[in-house]
Amino acid sequence: MSEQTVLITGTSTGIGLEIALGCARAGWRTVATMRDVTRADRLRDAADAAGVADLIDVRRLDVTDPDAVTGCVEDVIGGYGRLDAVVNNAGAGHVGTLEQDSVDDVRAVMEVNFFGVLHVSRAALPHLRASRGRLVTVSSVGGIVGQPFNEAYCAAKFAVEGYLESLAPLAATTGVRVTLVEPGAVASEFVSNIAIDAAIAAAGVYGPALRAYLARTGQAFAAAQSPADAAAAVLAVLTDPAPPVRAQTSDGARQFVGVKLADLDGAEVARMTGAWLT
Repeated sequence: MSEQTVLITGTSTGIGLEIALGCARAGWRTVATMRDVTRADRLRDAADAAGVADLIDVRRLDVTDPDAVTGCVEDVIGGYGRLDAVVNNAGAGHVGTLEQDSVDDVRAVMEVNFFGVLHVSRAALPHLRASRGRLVTVSSVGGIVGQPFNEAYCAAKFAVEGYLESLAPLAATTGVRVTLVEPGAVASEFVSNIAIDAAIAAAGVYGPALRAYLARTGQAFAAAQSPADAAAAVLAVLTDPAPPVRAQTSDGARQFVGVKLADLDGAEVARMTGAWLT
C-alpha cells in the first residue's frame, strides 16, 4: 500500500478531510488538495495527531480551473511516478429556487459540482489506466432524488451521476473502476451558515415553504451521519476488489435512494419531498 498514491479534492473540512486521514492511515501517499491552503491547519493538525503527517501532501487546487487541474495532476505524476486513485470530493451546497436564482448562480453551482469533477477526471484518467486504478466521486442522495430549494445543486449532482454511470462500463474496459458514493445528511455547519430570515424574505411567495423546508433540514442535520463514517464508505470502495458503481454511506441514504429507484411514476418522491414544505 505504501507505493500507492491517491489525489483527493476538497480536503479542508468534513468528508474530504476524513478521507485524506483515512487514506494516510491505510498507507496511501495522499495528495490532499483544497482551493484555499490557508485552511489546511485542521487537516495538518489531525495528521500530526494520527502520526501520518509524512504521508499527506497538501496542495492548492481550484477544480473549476482546468489548467490548474492539469498542472496539479502532472506535478503528482512527476513527484510520485504514479496515480492509483482519485477521489472527487470538492463541492458546494446551494439553497435557492428558479425565480430567485440567477442563471449565473446556477452556472456557479454547476462549475464546482459538475465541471470540476469532469476536469479532474479527464486529467487523471490516462494515469489511472496505467495503474488500473479507481475513480471515486462523492455525489449525494441529491443526485438521485430531486429536492425543493435545491434545484441547482440537484441538477449538478444528477449530471455527475448520469455522466459517470455512463462512463463506468467504458472505463472498466481499460481497467479503471468508477464509483459514485452517495451520502445523505452529514454533520456540518450547513444549516447554521444560512441567513434564514434573509433567505425567507428573498423567497417571496415561497417564504412559508422555505421556512418549513429549513426546519425539516435542521432536524435532518441534527441527526446526521458523521464525516468520518461517510468517509469510511469511500475508503471501503477504494479497497474493495470489485467496487460497485454506486454506493451509499448509510442505511438512511440507502432507504432514501431506494424510494426513487422504486418510484416509476414519481408520485412517491413528490409525496415525500412535498411534505417537507408544509
